[in-house]
Amino acid sequence: MEGQCTCGRIRYRMTDSPMFVHACHCSWCQRETGSAFALNALIEMSRLQVEGEVQYVMTPSASSKGQEIARCPECHVALWSHYAGLRRKLAFVRVGTLENPGACPPDVHIFTSTKLPWIVLPEGALAFEEYYSTSQLWPAASLARREVLKA
Repeated sequence: MEGQCTCGRIRYRMTDSPMFVHACHCSWCQRETGSAFALNALIEMSRLQVEGEVQYVMTPSASSKGQEIARCPECHVALWSHYAGLRRKLAFVRVGTLENPGACPPDVHIFTSTKLPWIVLPEGALAFEEYYSTSQLWPAASLARREVLKA
């Protein structure tokens, strides 16, 4: 899967499938994206080939640990972010920046307790009012990839 910012200065390619895809409906993501939710594909930075140099911007987060958002220095589009813990090892790629975002649907909807009331989740979608247990939902291959990052 390939993606880019709006002006095309930064291009990237995911060399593997994402470990998991979150549709986050928390109020922080709503504010940061200016939308109803953030759709993030989680992938190792080692599996993200990037052309161009992003600008990292630290922003506050609900955890109080902040997140780094990788933005294009020209058009300022958010391309991915890094959260505390596995900082700069794991990227939360903004699915909307992919050339074909429809090929990367969410595996789970999280923080639906603050979901906007007019958002209707698909019937049968995995959804949690807050977060979930990674070990219970992620496929074994993704859990193994995550363990490598933590080592």
